[in-house]
Amino acid sequence: MPFRIPGTQINWTNSSFLIGTGLATITAVPYYLWKVGIDWFQVALFLAFFIATGLSITLGYHRLFAHKAFKAAWPVRFLTLVFGAAAFENCALAWVSDHRRHHKHTDHDDDPYDISKGFWHAHIGWILFKINPEPPWDNVNDLRKDRLVMWQDKYYVTIAVTAGFLLPAALGWLYNGPVGALGAFLLAGVARVTAVQHMTFFINSLCHSVGNRPYSSRTSARDSWIMALFTFGEGYHNYHHEFQHDYRNGVKWWQFDPTKWTIWVLHKLGMASELRRVDDSKIISAQLSEAQRRVQEHLQTSADRINERTRELLHASAERLAEINARWNELKVHYREQVDALKKDYAHKTDEKWQEACHALEEMRREVRQAVALLDRLPAVA
Repeated sequence: MPFRIPGTQINWTNSSFLIGTGLATITAVPYYLWKVGIDWFQVALFLAFFIATGLSITLGYHRLFAHKAFKAAWPVRFLTLVFGAAAFENCALAWVSDHRRHHKHTDHDDDPYDISKGFWHAHIGWILFKINPEPPWDNVNDLRKDRLVMWQDKYYVTIAVTAGFLLPAALGWLYNGPVGALGAFLLAGVARVTAVQHMTFFINSLCHSVGNRPYSSRTSARDSWIMALFTFGEGYHNYHHEFQHDYRNGVKWWQFDPTKWTIWVLHKLGMASELRRVDDSKIISAQLSEAQRRVQEHLQTSADRINERTRELLHASAERLAEINARWNELKVHYREQVDALKKDYAHKTDEKWQEACHALEEMRREVRQAVALLDRLPAVA
C-alpha cells in the first residue's frame, strides 16, 4: 500500500525521479567536481543540452504544440519532441493536456498547477502528489493526428533516457573515456535535467506570484523580466495568459525572449510559418482597460486611506486615461483600415498616410506608457 497523506496519494514514479535527480545534483555533482574538476567541454555540453531541452519545452511543447502559435517543418517538430522528452517533463500529449487545462481553468480547482493551492503545490506538489484521478486527454485530439507526436508518446521513456542521459554520456566517453562519460552524465544529464525542470516549475509558481499585471488582472499570471532571464522568455506570463496564441511572450522588441527570437529565425530559414501575432490595437486596448480598472479600484477601495495629493493624482490619471481611450477609439476608426491595407503592399510604406498612421500609433503607445507610469508613481498605500 502506498504511503498516504490525507486527501493525497504519492506519485512514486515522479517523486522518486525528481527527488533522486535533485539529490544527485546537490551531492554527486559537487563531489565529482571536487575530485575531477571541470573543463570547457563539460561546460559546453551542459549548456548545449540545457538550451536544446529548455527551448524544446518553451518553443516546442508550449508555443508550437500547446498553443499552435506557429507551424513548423518536420525536423523542428522531431527535434523538439526528442529533446523535449529529454527534459523528462512527460510526453507532449500529457504536457499539452495539462497546460491547456491550466489556461482554461486558471486559478480554479481544475487547474493542474493552481497557485491558489499554494506556491509549493504550483511549483512541484502537483507532480509529486495526485489529489484527483488523472483527467482524460480529451483536449489534445488535434495532436493525436500528428504521427510524430504519437511516435514520441509510444516510445517516450526510451527517447528520454537515450537523448537525456545516454547521449551526453556517450559524447563524454568520446572526449575523455569513462571519467568524461561520468562527468557528462552528471552535468549534462542529471544536473541539466534538474535545472530545466525547475525553470519550467518556476513559470507555474513564481510567474503566478512575482511581477506585475499590465494587460489583465483576471488571473494571477504576472510579467517578470527577471523570470524571463531564467525561462527562455516565458517570464512575460501576464501577456501570455491574455494573448496565449501569440508566438511572442516578450512582445516589446527589447524584452528578453530567446524563444521568440528562435521562432523568428526558423521562419526566416523557411522552417517555421504562419507565425501568429496579436494586433497592436488589441494590446493597447488591454493595457488601457487594465490601467483604468486599477485607477477605479484605488478610488473605490482606498478613498479613506489616501491623502489629498494622492487622490488628485488618481483623479488626474483617471481623466488622462479616459482621454487617451477616446483618442484611441478615434484612431482605430480613422487609421485601422488604411494601415491594414497598406501593410499588404510594402512599397506604400513610405506613403504619407502610412507614416501618419504609424506616427499616431507610436504617439498612442507613448501616452499609454505615460499614464501607466503616473499610476505606478502613486504611494503604495493606495
